Amino acid sequence: MPSGRSAGTLPVVAIVGATGAVGVELLRCLEQRHFPLARLRLLASARSAGKTLPFRGEALPVEELTSESFRGVDIALFSAGGSISKRFAPLAVAEGTVVVDNSSAFRRDPAVPLVVPEINPQALKSHRGLIANPNCSTIIAITPLWAVHRRNPIRRMILATYQAASGGGAAAMAELLDSTRAYLEARPYAPKVLPHPYAFNLFSHNSAVDPQTGYNEEELKAMHETRKIYGDESIRVSATCVRVPVLRAHSIAVNFECERPITPAEVHQILADAPGVKLVEDPARNHFPMPIEASGGDPILVGRIRADLSDPSGHSIALFAVGDQLLKGAALNAVQIAELL
Repeated sequence: MPSGRSAGTLPVVAIVGATGAVGVELLRCLEQRHFPLARLRLLASARSAGKTLPFRGEALPVEELTSESFRGVDIALFSAGGSISKRFAPLAVAEGTVVVDNSSAFRRDPAVPLVVPEINPQALKSHRGLIANPNCSTIIAITPLWAVHRRNPIRRMILATYQAASGGGAAAMAELLDSTRAYLEARPYAPKVLPHPYAFNLFSHNSAVDPQTGYNEEELKAMHETRKIYGDESIRVSATCVRVPVLRAHSIAVNFECERPITPAEVHQILADAPGVKLVEDPARNHFPMPIEASGGDPILVGRIRADLSDPSGHSIALFAVGDQLLKGAALNAVQIAELL
């Protein structure tokens, strides 16, 4: 369902959750990519109302999010959590606003497109005012693989994720910094945001574990979302998601099995031209993708491309991918969707 604005006019855009970690990055992406808009409105909770955020040389005020906030808004970028999305996204759509939602609230709804612009931009044609932004680790894992899948269909993926604090928001990032300082100063520190000590530690992703399957919510998201985005329910996916003490870039070890035999050289050649991907492959210096080099950048870094020696059929490849969770894993992907709109 398109917005009611006239063709050729610039859209009014709103960011919901503008003061959060992803909201701030949405603001930066819109500015850095010179997104064409008539007006930008910043929406957040009542406690943030009255603050200002910089945008294109101005200090934009933050407004309280209410049920009346979407009158005259053409595109709303939501990043304020699932409960806020479930409450306010339908109200926005009813006003004629097209919503790009960064939460998990609507991702599994078959009527809501789940979009990575490099993979399935055509899915936007079926939207009815609501579009879901995929899970961050899913985006980072499967965007590089799409170019491979188109040439030699992938039949199975095994993912092991090493996920940064930014996936838990600004509060989790602050907890990593604070707990690290305390650790180095030999001071006690009680976790407040995450369930376990974070400094110099890692632990299974802090989402609820499904008692039937033993997989946590983050792992199940990667499995279901991959099949929906690729449009192929036959792909077998297994994931193990771990939280690591890194500020803002997710790393993922990927093992995938193709329909036909495939070599590392072929994968190198395919990924060299894949949109949104940058090869980082220097075995002589043992230099491969790292979170410190992906942080703050748009591309997903890919390297350590090698044959899976446990598969004598030659159908399987292992690689390592790293991407900024706040950018391609969230804000950048949402802004790219808005650009397509």
